[in-house]
Amino acid sequence: MRDKISHQIMNPGNHSSETDFILAGLTKKPELQLPLFLLFLGIYMVTVVGNLGMITLIGLSAHLHTPMYYFLSSLSFIDLCHSTVITPKMLVNFVTEKNIITYSECMAQLYFFLVFAIADCHMLAAMAYDRYVAICSPLLYNVIMSYHLCFWLTVGVYILGIIGSTIHTSFMLRLFLCKTNVINHYFCDLFPLLELSCSSTYINELLVLGLSAFNILTPALTILASYIFITASILRIRSTEGRCKAFRTCSSHILAVAFFFGSAAFMYLQPSSVSSMDQGKVSSVFYTTVVPMLNPMIYTRPTMMMMVVIICIIEIL
Repeated sequence: MRDKISHQIMNPGNHSSETDFILAGLTKKPELQLPLFLLFLGIYMVTVVGNLGMITLIGLSAHLHTPMYYFLSSLSFIDLCHSTVITPKMLVNFVTEKNIITYSECMAQLYFFLVFAIADCHMLAAMAYDRYVAICSPLLYNVIMSYHLCFWLTVGVYILGIIGSTIHTSFMLRLFLCKTNVINHYFCDLFPLLELSCSSTYINELLVLGLSAFNILTPALTILASYIFITASILRIRSTEGRCKAFRTCSSHILAVAFFFGSAAFMYLQPSSVSSMDQGKVSSVFYTTVVPMLNPMIYTRPTMMMMVVIICIIEIL
């Protein structure tokens, strides 16, 4: 036994790749496990139905084949994938005594979570630019927001997600995770995994702060700049009805941005610590499960939402 422990200490890399981790989950209180399972199962079902319905509706409705709905369809796909990477494994945690995840599964979850989280940030920025062109240059909207520009903006969003995720995951693979096999979270996130490292995490923490600043602050500043120009244009509109109509086209996007960037910034733009990690779980719930559920509701008008529900019922039947 002593030889085995000594071997793991001398070879922590092997310990990382061979160990099954245990996800601590949201809470350790047994009486909350079933209510939370039912709550998040309901949230995930609404997320799947809402986002799949949105994608299907936009794809089938010719009058919705516009840049705004093109980006909205892409956002729905990202939200669906983002939630699917996290929520099913979290649901397992509520109905099992120990939620076990292998090292390779953990790294895969981390990779795809980061791809879609980063893509979500930049997609919201692309949507803000679309609203800026629509309100500030309405006569040139169809010329500026061409199919090719929308396509390459979307491709750029995924490229940034893949690059950022690859960098984070590659540097995480270099660490020796041998302090404990319990991850203090409900999924494999950056800070909880860094807490398990027996080697220096200085470079990893710098990367988290640096890339998080780029992937959160850059889109946020792009959105802020867009809405400064949008607000200036709206204020120049003389009629009250025109101002209200212009504002309604942006209100949904502003609400989605506030939810997503607020919770993501709280988690990643602060130094890691054990105390902040427990608070970070609550913050993570918003951008991994709640926001993907809310986005279809935020962006759809009541009549459009009814069409989404009808399409989804037809798909289920």
